[in-house]
Amino acid sequence: MSDQDTSKENNKDYSASNIQVLEGLEAVRKRPAMYIGDVGVRGLHHLVYEVVDNSIDEALAGHCDQIDVTIHEDNSISVKDNGRGIPVGMHEKEGKSALEVVMTVLHAGGKFDKDTYKVSGGLHGVGVSCVNALSTKLIATVHSKDGKVYQQEYGIGVPKYDVKSIGTTDITGTIVQFWPDESIFDENVYNYDTLSARLRELAFLNKGINLSITDERNQDDEGNLIKDEFFSEGGLSEFVSFLDESREQLIPDVIYMDGEKSGVPVEVAITYNTSYSENVHSYVNNINTHEGGTHLSGFRRGLTRTLKKYADESGMLAKLKFDINGDDFREGLTAVVSVKVAEPQFEGQTKTKLGNKEVIGAVDVSVGEMLTNYLEEHPKEAKIIVQKVILAAQARHAARKAKEMVQRKNVMSGSGLPGKLADCSEKDASKCEIYLVEGDSAGGTAKQGRDRKFQAIMPLRGKILNVEKAMQHKIFENEEIKNIYTALGVKLGTEEDAKALDVSSLRYHKVIIMCDADVDGSHIETLILTFFFRHMKELVEGGNIYIATPPLYLVKKGSQSKYCWSDDERDAAINEMRGSGKETSVGVQRYKGLGEMNAEQLWSTTMDPERRTLRQVNVDSAAEADRVFSMLMGDDVPPRRDFIERNAKYANVDI
Repeated sequence: MSDQDTSKENNKDYSASNIQVLEGLEAVRKRPAMYIGDVGVRGLHHLVYEVVDNSIDEALAGHCDQIDVTIHEDNSISVKDNGRGIPVGMHEKEGKSALEVVMTVLHAGGKFDKDTYKVSGGLHGVGVSCVNALSTKLIATVHSKDGKVYQQEYGIGVPKYDVKSIGTTDITGTIVQFWPDESIFDENVYNYDTLSARLRELAFLNKGINLSITDERNQDDEGNLIKDEFFSEGGLSEFVSFLDESREQLIPDVIYMDGEKSGVPVEVAITYNTSYSENVHSYVNNINTHEGGTHLSGFRRGLTRTLKKYADESGMLAKLKFDINGDDFREGLTAVVSVKVAEPQFEGQTKTKLGNKEVIGAVDVSVGEMLTNYLEEHPKEAKIIVQKVILAAQARHAARKAKEMVQRKNVMSGSGLPGKLADCSEKDASKCEIYLVEGDSAGGTAKQGRDRKFQAIMPLRGKILNVEKAMQHKIFENEEIKNIYTALGVKLGTEEDAKALDVSSLRYHKVIIMCDADVDGSHIETLILTFFFRHMKELVEGGNIYIATPPLYLVKKGSQSKYCWSDDERDAAINEMRGSGKETSVGVQRYKGLGEMNAEQLWSTTMDPERRTLRQVNVDSAAEADRVFSMLMGDDVPPRRDFIERNAKYANVDI
């Protein structure tokens, strides 16, 4: 890392005076979503990311190479690193320990001092103080460079005692353990897979750093604690190989560069596969910018310019009767772009779109140089890439007519809505919802049971096309997919991106997938979700996609009846109704299909906003979601078999 030597020189200056305070900690507990996104599962896990990001910042500054995360039995989290340790000296302006300032004051930290951290993910400095405010208890332990161990404990952000010395040490580093406040969060159980996926991502993005996660709540078959360790020597080149492991490779290499242009460190890795989708993931200071920004614009510009120049000079485009456009160069592309920016300008605290103009040129030039060198040194692979681009252009040309048919069949054109759609009377899209229902039979029941004012029903015939394996024109020719586009009122192409989805005319703000509670229903759900993730990602990111949860059982005894959504609920209901009698006196009906319920039952269990349970679909990690969809829906069988075997213990199988 180019800044490492400079950072080590600054080591002696990193003390209490480096911690700058912008304002006090206010309103975090009152409006937590403003600071951590939401108070659901995502917000709960975000607390861990904020603490880990502090340790990663130490690593980026060249002072830390080991970060350990532990999920304890009581569901508390501890994050330990071997960095310099948060300063514990007296802070001049605040008149208290710098550790207490960092932990209790919003917008306080070394990140605002350019000499302390050259780059930093947690730009707003709210991270660890927010975690403190949203935890019933937090203990910060610092192994200081003066050979002492210091500690301070907090309750909902308030120190229990002054920073005190509790022993001696011959190492340096910080350990933060916190207990999330259950009264704040809707969900309070940490998901091991979610946290390990983020740590794996961080290992790829920061090569040379060891990250580990241990789950003290669970053990493997041999009685050992569940644990994963992540370390990447190759960085993004290994990341791209990992993302593409279940796809068929078009070229054998990962094209990779790691350097600095115009003072901006740029790391890029790309490869091509035989699929028809584009999978580009961009990061700024380890933050996944899923809305893109200037670094992604620079990447696309550099890629298109360089490949177009090579294709023109090779003469391979001579027989093509229409122009190649930028989209054609990105079909079958898997790429990761990571930049480190000293003063990043993001759109809001969500940090999902980069605005720094100087980054466009830096990434553009870097990608151009990297690709030019590769194409010159690998003429065989270069020819294969250009042939793929030509095929993509021909497929786009073939798909244009099918796309135009989809565009033409919208509400305003007068060609009307799909015949199967039972629309609602409400015209305000924010109040409307549409159910995509498996099968005509269940669709008919749903039409009878719905509230016609705001609920629309669209039956889908059987299993829709697996878009993971289909060419673009086949997708737009598929009747069910055409009907979904037309019913939702969305259009293809925006001013910024011809492949993006224009959601300005979206007719329903809730799109609810309702399938049978059996294996086929789960498969259809996955097919529909694959379509939304690959072709209507904007709706997923906007929180518009939901999954209905019909009950699995109806437990009855005489005039008593109770719907149950799990085996545990069923058993509890049986025991409750059985009383002193025998279990056989209690009847249990297993619902395998929506058609087994009448209209009133379907309304009361699955469609009534007062009583139903909807699961909102969101994407925590775009890269991980991309990998899982390719693995589940692609051609490569072994990774899918491994996944099924690994997760078989969670499956509900009807025998």
